[in-house]
Amino acid sequence: MKQLFLFGEEKVHTVPSKKAHWKIFIDGASRGNPGPSGIGVYVLKDSEPATSYAFYLGKKTNNQAEYSALLVALFFVLPETKQDNHRHDKIEIISDSQLLVRQIQGVYKVHDIHLKKLHEKAVKLLDGYAYTIKHVLREENKDADALANKGVEMRTPLPEKFTSWIASHDHKN
Repeated sequence: MKQLFLFGEEKVHTVPSKKAHWKIFIDGASRGNPGPSGIGVYVLKDSEPATSYAFYLGKKTNNQAEYSALLVALFFVLPETKQDNHRHDKIEIISDSQLLVRQIQGVYKVHDIHLKKLHEKAVKLLDGYAYTIKHVLREENKDADALANKGVEMRTPLPEKFTSWIASHDHKN
């Protein structure tokens, strides 16, 4: 809103934008290890359901499925958090995978070569964002768990825009 003062000077009043609070629940499921796998992502924005995803991965380990869930969540949700000249909202990532959480936090090292690539992509996506990641018990991650199992059962493939992005990053590394 512009306001004119004496002698023609202008003063612009801006209304500060409220930053949203995003809670991103992620889970991976594998029937066998490795075996048919799926991912589930359940997202709340300011305590209200915002979106959810359930996709099939094919034959993967449980840890690969967990990381894939994180990558899908970040790929689709992070762009939504950029508002008002790229100021970032509060982002909270919740997983029942202690390994994934501790590796993203830097507490555990990543030794597996397949997980190392997924870890590097996740860290790259998170770079520059204000986020927290925390481990919860499976009972506190029921929605993402149900979606991950639905991903295995429904066999809905990952979207082309995500798989293209992953493939383009594989060529850069």
